[in-house]
Amino acid sequence: MGLKRITVVLTGLVLCLVFYCDKTFAQQRDNRYLENEMPANWDPDSLFVQTLPIEDSWWQGFNDTLLDSLISKAVENNYDLLMAADRIRQAKAVFRESQAGFYPGVSFSGGWTRQQSSENTTRMPYPIDRITQYASAEASVNWEIDVFGSIRNRMKASKEMYRASREDYNAVMVSLCAQVASGYAQLRTYQQQRIVAEQNIASQKAILHITEVRYNTGLVSQLDVAQAKTVYYSTKASLPALEAAIEQQINGLSILLGLYPSELKPVLITAAPLPDYLKLVSVGIPANLLRQRPDIRAAERTVASYAASVGAAKSDYLPKFYLKGSIGFASREMDNFFNNKSLTYQIAPTLNWTLFQGTQRIQALKAAKAQLDENIRQYNQTVLNAVQEVENAMSGYSGSIKQVVALREVIVQSELTLKLSLDLYKQGLAPFQNVLDAQRSLLSYQNSLVSAQGGALSYLIQLYRAVGGGWLGQ
Repeated sequence: MGLKRITVVLTGLVLCLVFYCDKTFAQQRDNRYLENEMPANWDPDSLFVQTLPIEDSWWQGFNDTLLDSLISKAVENNYDLLMAADRIRQAKAVFRESQAGFYPGVSFSGGWTRQQSSENTTRMPYPIDRITQYASAEASVNWEIDVFGSIRNRMKASKEMYRASREDYNAVMVSLCAQVASGYAQLRTYQQQRIVAEQNIASQKAILHITEVRYNTGLVSQLDVAQAKTVYYSTKASLPALEAAIEQQINGLSILLGLYPSELKPVLITAAPLPDYLKLVSVGIPANLLRQRPDIRAAERTVASYAASVGAAKSDYLPKFYLKGSIGFASREMDNFFNNKSLTYQIAPTLNWTLFQGTQRIQALKAAKAQLDENIRQYNQTVLNAVQEVENAMSGYSGSIKQVVALREVIVQSELTLKLSLDLYKQGLAPFQNVLDAQRSLLSYQNSLVSAQGGALSYLIQLYRAVGGGWLGQ
């Protein structure tokens, strides 16, 4: 009786200690879960509205059917996305496997044995039956009763990892759509720069012809012709680099779409305008990032998984209860096999409590807590990175739009400068150097405008990606 009382008291003390530690650790974990508060609002700007968007197919707002089809093809064929789907299936299988711990294990065994013994090994005064046979069939059950939550916590850990894998899939989806849109935007930027170069080549060729005519009539020296040719051929020399850049962008897009470049090139080689980049963007309030961005949701699920693993490690300190049983038949004679007298059974409730195992369980608990702390910090870092990405994309997009507006006015004045300087040159009232400067400036400003337009589109795509890239799960 004394030993029984001591066992009960020890069990109660251990339970109280474990539950107290669970509560204290949970409070500490909650206090550290978000070390940095989210900003209340983004910096105000007339280009942004802090409300939730309506739909999640954000790329359709560019009104480019070809881009829509490219993203659809990428979602079907991209290998990174398909591998992410495979990881979901793996995590789901692990989760289902952990659920099996709640159910009893049932096994069946049966056999028949016939044996003949040697007559020369016996020294009996009377004859014996040298041939014996034995038949048995038995069904057994082994069931761990999850009193202290060991199985439950491990199942929860695998369940949260399964949920995290789904969020990782969403994150890959967001990244893929953004990469396709960004690659498409860069392709159209290069194509527009090629058009700018070709237009300037045509204009410079006409001006070269004017200088040759004036040289042939003796109005100017050959220097004007040489300078005009220098500008003309330098602009032509920029075309091969642009062509190579266009080819490389098509190759990059083909990888994202899971296609060979030869399949995609006929579709994209023809130049087209940049998609519409001037928009009023719904960015939501900063707190919405916590439920919009898949990477933040995945990090949150991972933290929950490791928190459950800590609970499972603590439950290993406590006893485990098993219910074992079996029922079957055994008989020497098959005629009596299913007779009541051949019935066998066993019922064996069991308690298994490892009181000492070196420091194995202590170190396992420390490792689980360290993993949880690491993932809490990773969660906080993910939130900070998300805020930074949104801020950078917003400032970049706003700056690009302002740059586009300014460059358009610059180009208007640059075109006027070229026209006036060329008119004065034809009249012999100004040197050809003014025309050369105007040509170079116009080409540079036009390229800058196309780059700024492409940059604005890229920043807009980055912004969509930074605030959730489609607001999956809304």
